[in-house]
Amino acid sequence: MSLLKNIFAKKDELIRNYTDFWNWFQKQESNFHAVVKHQKNIEKGFFNKISPKLSELREGYFYLTGMYDDDTVELIFTADGNIKNIVFVEELVDHAPRMNGWKFTALKPSLDTRNVNINMSGYTFNSENLFFYSNDLPGYPDEVDIAIVHSELNDINKEQITNGIYIFLDNYLGELDFANNIDNIEVVNPAKAEKELIPIEKLKDFLNWRQKEFIEKYDGIRYDTNDDELSILEAKLESGYMLIAVINTQLLSWSNKASHPWIAVITIQYDGSRHNGMPDDKDYEKLNELEDTIMKELADKDGYLNIGRQTAKNEREIYFACKDFRKPSKLLYKVQKQFEKNFAITFDIYKDKYWRSFERFETH
Repeated sequence: MSLLKNIFAKKDELIRNYTDFWNWFQKQESNFHAVVKHQKNIEKGFFNKISPKLSELREGYFYLTGMYDDDTVELIFTADGNIKNIVFVEELVDHAPRMNGWKFTALKPSLDTRNVNINMSGYTFNSENLFFYSNDLPGYPDEVDIAIVHSELNDINKEQITNGIYIFLDNYLGELDFANNIDNIEVVNPAKAEKELIPIEKLKDFLNWRQKEFIEKYDGIRYDTNDDELSILEAKLESGYMLIAVINTQLLSWSNKASHPWIAVITIQYDGSRHNGMPDDKDYEKLNELEDTIMKELADKDGYLNIGRQTAKNEREIYFACKDFRKPSKLLYKVQKQFEKNFAITFDIYKDKYWRSFERFETH
């Protein structure tokens, strides 16, 4: 009888959506709560159980946990700095039901500098040994370029100090503000600092001021691409492959590029072995269908500008400049799944306020 019971036992249901995950979690939550509260091998008793379930939902979820107070476990979901995964972390937590004894948080929150003290590779990172100043970049007035100074930095320990600084900033600023409010970071030796050093606890106020100024300057700015003429650029690569790019070079000369600071790059791989790296007719038709699917959702009037595409060496790249990263993240993930039987598709989203990624296409 026990054998039959084992054979016909109901298998774990696959996690297909947020509701499935939280329904599963609720059935386990009392055990998870006890594991975290009493420090009973958290990795084995908690993380190793939720990790495969989150992976069934999608890849890209990370997490950390601890006691929020004597009776409440806090579970923080994080994208670990990957911009295209932020929206999915936020949605997962938005769908979380209320559970007594639990606090669910999307993305690492900001902390007071007094509560951030990182010990790593034999070095400490705190408000006593970290300073900053802002670099002014000619031609890029809205770029937030921050120099961070650690009092013990030298040429030998630069890698360890740099890693520690990034972890400190992630905790001090919070994951979302770190991604939104800083464009570039330079780690500087104290002896080579070019400006007066400012205590790190003032960085948050400085960044909030710069972000407020940026929003006031660019909020609501849009660009109409309907009347733009596209440029067709052709080249022969050293490998012998042909390269063909169809680019809105008129858009690349726009003076308000910084209003659309997020760049989305979709890469589609196909078999071009018989056509010098170019797609055959069947793939070409399917590639156009894929691009049309994206274009219908990412419209210029809504803040999503199609810069163009490049085709070469068995792959096509499609480029967008976006006012935000959330909608493109969701759409491109959906398109990736929709066309996965036809092509190997990847995409990336990153910040590039002045679209320097596309300077190679600019005509002078």
